[in-house]
Amino acid sequence: MSEPNQEKLDALLGKMVGDLGAITTGAAVLLGDRLGLFSAMSEGGRMTAAQLAARTDTQERLVREWLSAQAAAGYIEYDEATDSFYLSPEQEQVFVNEDSPAFMAGAFEVVSTLWLDEEKVRQAFRSGKGLGWHDHSTCLFRGTERFFRPGYNANLIGSWLPALDGVVEKLEQGADVADAGCGHGASTVLMAKAFPNSRFVGFDYHAPSIERARTAAKEAGVAGNARFEVATAKDFPGTYDLIAFFDCLHDMGDPAGAAKHVRHALKPDGTWMIVEPFANDQLSANLNPVGRIYYAASTFICTPASLSQEVGLGLGAQAGEAKLRKVVTNGGFTRFRRATETPFNMVLEARP
Repeated sequence: MSEPNQEKLDALLGKMVGDLGAITTGAAVLLGDRLGLFSAMSEGGRMTAAQLAARTDTQERLVREWLSAQAAAGYIEYDEATDSFYLSPEQEQVFVNEDSPAFMAGAFEVVSTLWLDEEKVRQAFRSGKGLGWHDHSTCLFRGTERFFRPGYNANLIGSWLPALDGVVEKLEQGADVADAGCGHGASTVLMAKAFPNSRFVGFDYHAPSIERARTAAKEAGVAGNARFEVATAKDFPGTYDLIAFFDCLHDMGDPAGAAKHVRHALKPDGTWMIVEPFANDQLSANLNPVGRIYYAASTFICTPASLSQEVGLGLGAQAGEAKLRKVVTNGGFTRFRRATETPFNMVLEARP
């Protein structure tokens, strides 16, 4: 073992301190989210630890320690003169307002599953059999809905669908739409609300998720034009003008098989909308903060999920456009393009 460069070692250790701070603060964010501490601060304005504890029926000494940790992280503000804590407008958007495109509390719920399910993933590494989504802790499903919904709220109706050729016009007139791998139905419900003349069906293999989606549709008042059924991406029934896959194609064991089924389920002039995590085709181009998050999530969730299924292609969350293009064209599609993108997603359009 060679001698380390002390300057480089010190820099790495400094980075570790920052990373450990992020990890420990993340657990505290999840705690505050579940206890309602952030929302209580938003409603109550500046509060001492005693006031927040009284408002949330929690223990004052523990609340003060939590507040101190969040203030040290820069996630809440501290006023030394009054010994009180408060949320800035920006912090409210990140930790309280679930309709905000900046809302991030759900992301911490997803990340918690990486720790909770580490042993299961470790076993998958040794066995090679993968780990299905349904084998993860239940907070993965709730966290995924809360993490992705703000991005869908911000982009789906206003920019993603308009980037597809002629799709919005069809939806306004009345179209048949399938949302495969819909999870808790956030994307399906959003589209159903925006386009009441169209008919939407959300499909997912996970029955508890479908039950949650049905409840969400009722709560949103779109049960009349949005329904949910248990089915996989390779066997869902019906024929559609638009078929959407939101952040799920890379999780599938046989994405090319799913592509072939989509090809048969589309009307002759139909469109397949594929939303995937943003990634470049070269690994070196993905070695950045966004890629760091996606590769870690893919290690624990996406790639094991694919390997647990038939074929087990294992695309991963950072597959990149070239690999996705190959999957789609192998499914029988002749037209494929990147319609639009955000720093976190790319929206692909495939047509027969």
